[in-house]
Amino acid sequence: MKPDHDGTIAVVRDRKLLYSLEAEKDSGKRYAAMGPTGLLQAAELAGDLPDVIALGGWKPDWQVAHRSIGAGYAGPHAVEQRTSRFFGKEVRWFSSSHERSHIMAALALAPPDEAELRSVLVWEGETGAFYLVDRDCRIVRHIPVLDEPGGRYAFLFALADPSFPAEAKAPRLGDAGKLMALAAYADPGDADRETTETVERILALPTVYPPPKHAFRDSPLYDAGVESPRAKAAAALLSSHLFRIFADAARAHLPAGTPLLVSGGCGLNCDWNAMWAGLGHFSSVFVPPVANDSGSAIGTAADALAHFTGDPRIEWDVYRGLDFVHDTEPDPAVWGRSPLDHGALARAIGEGAVVAWVQGRWEIGPRALGHRSLLAEPFRESTRDRLNAIKKREGYRPVAPCCRAEDTDRLFHGGFEDPYMLYFRKVRSADLRAVTHVDGSARVQTVTPDTNAPLHTLLSAFAAQYGAGVLCNTSLNFNGLGFINRMSDLTRYCQKRGVDIMVVGDQCYRRL
Repeated sequence: MKPDHDGTIAVVRDRKLLYSLEAEKDSGKRYAAMGPTGLLQAAELAGDLPDVIALGGWKPDWQVAHRSIGAGYAGPHAVEQRTSRFFGKEVRWFSSSHERSHIMAALALAPPDEAELRSVLVWEGETGAFYLVDRDCRIVRHIPVLDEPGGRYAFLFALADPSFPAEAKAPRLGDAGKLMALAAYADPGDADRETTETVERILALPTVYPPPKHAFRDSPLYDAGVESPRAKAAAALLSSHLFRIFADAARAHLPAGTPLLVSGGCGLNCDWNAMWAGLGHFSSVFVPPVANDSGSAIGTAADALAHFTGDPRIEWDVYRGLDFVHDTEPDPAVWGRSPLDHGALARAIGEGAVVAWVQGRWEIGPRALGHRSLLAEPFRESTRDRLNAIKKREGYRPVAPCCRAEDTDRLFHGGFEDPYMLYFRKVRSADLRAVTHVDGSARVQTVTPDTNAPLHTLLSAFAAQYGAGVLCNTSLNFNGLGFINRMSDLTRYCQKRGVDIMVVGDQCYRRL
C-alpha cells in the first residue's frame, strides 16, 4: 500500500502482479490518496487473506502527528518488519521507506540480465540519488546528487504562474509535466543573464518545500506568465542543467557499462529518458511505466518479496488495473450500436472522427496505452487543437502518437520499441502534424500484436487506407481526474465533450 498522494494498492500472488489499483483511476481525483473503498476493493479481488501486509513509508503530517508512517520517507536501507494480525489471521507486517519503493520497483519490473552490478537512479519531488545494486539486489553504494530535482522543476512553473500563490505548502504535482512541454519552445542559449541567475538560484535553494516564491519577487520570471519567452527559456535551461548535474555524477561515480534503471517522477520526462539512452555510459536504460509514485506500492511489495525470499522480481504487464464497468447502456436515441468493424472505424477516424477507445483492464501508471484512450487521425494540426479542447488542456501541450512497431522507423527516428510512451524521438514524416511537437519531437507508443492486439489491428486497418499505422493517442479522462472506467462516465464525457464514436471491447457506438 502506498499512502498519501498517488495512493495505490498492489496485490501480488506467487510473484505475479494481479492488480495495481490507483485511487485516481475510475474518475477519481488526480493524485488522490487511497481510501477505504480502495482497500475493500483490493480485499475482494485478492480472494483470501494475505500472508504479508507491506506498507510504504511516508513522511509525517505535521498538522496531525509528528511520527512517520511505517519506515518513513527517506533512507535507502530503512526497513521494518514484525508479526501482526489482519482480520484474525497472523501475518507478516513489512514496511520500507518511500525511497526504497522506487529502487525496488525499478529492480522488480526491469527485464532480467546477468549484470554483476546495476545502477539505479531515483529522481523525484524530493529524492535525487544514484544507487549501485549487486546481483542479489542489495544496495552496495548510495550516491546523493541533488535533493528535490522534481520539486525544483515544478517550482519554476509556479514562479512564472500568476495563479500560484506567493505562500504555498508545496509545488503542484502536475506542474512538472507542463514545464516539460514548455521547455521544447526554447533553447538553453535563449536565456538572458537575469533568467540564468534565476535558474541558478533555484538549483542552489536548500529546499522548495514550501516553495519560496516570495523570495523571488526581484526575478523577471516572477508571475511573468508560463508561456512568456522568458519562462520558456528558463524551462529549457533548467532542464539542461538538471540533466547535466546528474549525468556528470553518473560519469564520476558509476561504473561504465552497467544497466541503468530509472525511477521517480522525473522518469516520466521523455526528453531526459532519451538523453540517458544517448549518454553512452550505460549498457542499457530501463524506465518502468509506473516510474512515478503510482509504482510505489508495487515497489514496496517487491521489497517485501526481497526481504522474505531474497528476490524482488515479479511477473507483470502494464494492463493490471480493473475491468471496465458496464453500469448502464448508452441511450439508443443518441448512440447507434453495432459490432466493431475496424475498416469502417479507420475510415471514420481518417475523416476526422475522435474515438473513445476502451479495451480490457486499465493501464497502470499515468500514460494511456490503448486501453483507456482518445484516438484521432495524426495529420492535421487542428486535430491536436480539438483534442486539447476536448480534454480542456493548455494549447501548448503536445499530443502523443501510437504507432505500429513495424512503421516506427519509417515515420520516426530511432527504431527501438517503446510500448510505454517514455522517450522522445524526432519525427521523420512532415505529414504527422497533429503529433509533432514544436521542436520536431514526439512521444511515441510502439504497438505490436503481443503488446496490444486490438490497437494493432486498428492501426493496421488505418495503414491500409491512409498509408501509415499511426494515430493520435491521449488519455480518456475528465480534466483533473483519472481514467474513465465505467459506461455512465464514458457516455457523459463523450456527450459533453463532443466525442464522435465510442468503442468498448468489440462494440461500436456512433453518435446519431
